[in-house]
Amino acid sequence: MAILRKAAVYLGTLAAVGTLLLLGGIIFNGTVSAITGSGGNGSRNPDVAVKKHMQKMFKEGRRIFRFDTFGDEDFWGGQLQLHKAIEGAKLGGVGDGVSPRTALAVGLKVDKTALPKSLKKALRKGEVDLDDPATTLALLKLNSVVGVKGFFRNSGSLESIGITCAICHSTVDDSFAPGIGKRLDGWPNQDLNVGLIVSLAPNLKPFTDPIGVDEATLKKVLLSWGPGFYDAEVNIDGIGFRPDGKSAATRIPAAYGHLGEDLHTWTGGFGDVTYWNAYVANLQMHGNGNFNDERLNDPVKYPAAVRSGFYRVRHDPDEVTPKLAPLHYYQLSLPAPKPPPSSYDHAAATRGEKVFNGQGRCADCHMPPLYTDAGYNAHKPAEICTDSFQADRGPTGAVGSTYVTPQLKGLWARSKRGFYHDGRYPGLGAVVQHYNTCLGLGLNAQEKSDLVQFLKSL
Repeated sequence: MAILRKAAVYLGTLAAVGTLLLLGGIIFNGTVSAITGSGGNGSRNPDVAVKKHMQKMFKEGRRIFRFDTFGDEDFWGGQLQLHKAIEGAKLGGVGDGVSPRTALAVGLKVDKTALPKSLKKALRKGEVDLDDPATTLALLKLNSVVGVKGFFRNSGSLESIGITCAICHSTVDDSFAPGIGKRLDGWPNQDLNVGLIVSLAPNLKPFTDPIGVDEATLKKVLLSWGPGFYDAEVNIDGIGFRPDGKSAATRIPAAYGHLGEDLHTWTGGFGDVTYWNAYVANLQMHGNGNFNDERLNDPVKYPAAVRSGFYRVRHDPDEVTPKLAPLHYYQLSLPAPKPPPSSYDHAAATRGEKVFNGQGRCADCHMPPLYTDAGYNAHKPAEICTDSFQADRGPTGAVGSTYVTPQLKGLWARSKRGFYHDGRYPGLGAVVQHYNTCLGLGLNAQEKSDLVQFLKSL
């Protein structure tokens, strides 16, 4: 009997242990399933979820970058009436209108992938009237004008016009014709004459009133910019010209190659890529979004911003903020373009790299492989032997007036309008000579020439 009782206890213990193991397995597996979302079969693991998120963010960011106006057609069409200048009087607008030939002349680009085969065939044969504004409207209906979106009535007439990020920060490869080709997202449109385009608007009061100038003065400022330049501060500080009388506009920057970079824009006071996207979408493109920057609530430094209430912007619905994350994601995915192999001397570039990392001291700030400062990438004007005019225009705060160290990759694709923020140096040789003098580098002619070739190779 004692033996039987011991056997029963032993079997009962085994059963209890088995039950606990079974329950433990269920609980453990359930926990793993909850964490990984696998449902027990591994079909939905975290890596797959991350990949789907990446693809979604990239696709959505690209759409926003290329085609989203953030509702700014309420400003460019609704207030400035710019669409009427595009139509011309014959089509219900004002003036002569904007023909495709004129549009290309002021730097607008056409995406050839948006053109039907029949139209491309007709263009090749010269059967399309490029001097007729009606052709421009047809191109807008095809959504083929890079960075410009037309809004049409049911009758087919143009009701409004909006702009997207791509108008300034994309160009085309000219593979079909000059100004017509495949999109090159992130490349600065170095041919775009923003000031001239804006000056054509029938109603400029939305600019003149906040800045506090008359129309003639505003047009003088706008027409001083020229191709490839834009002034993103004039509508907050009202400053149209530098102390030397030259335009206060700066070069349109590239939107590629910013992955790993701290501050964006030319000056250190504003902020990183996301800040700049919000600033531009709300205060430059005039989209219908929300924006905060109490630093702009300064009636002495930023009188125009105070008059416009730009330090605290509110819209309902907010058409900007929900798009900042995917837009940022897409921009950071844009790599700097590699230079054509025949565009520089390879042997000289190899020698120039040694100068860059050595006696030239370039790598002190333009640190490989980022080719900008690792960490805080801004310097005081005196450090780079330049004036502080543009640096002083930014919200200085604790950082003071600084200039951002630009990353150097893809430099060849954004050098058409000179170098530095205002294009003051016409070529790379002039930039190298500036630092040779500023920093007392003692580079000889060969070393300077080799350094230029290395910069072209990045």
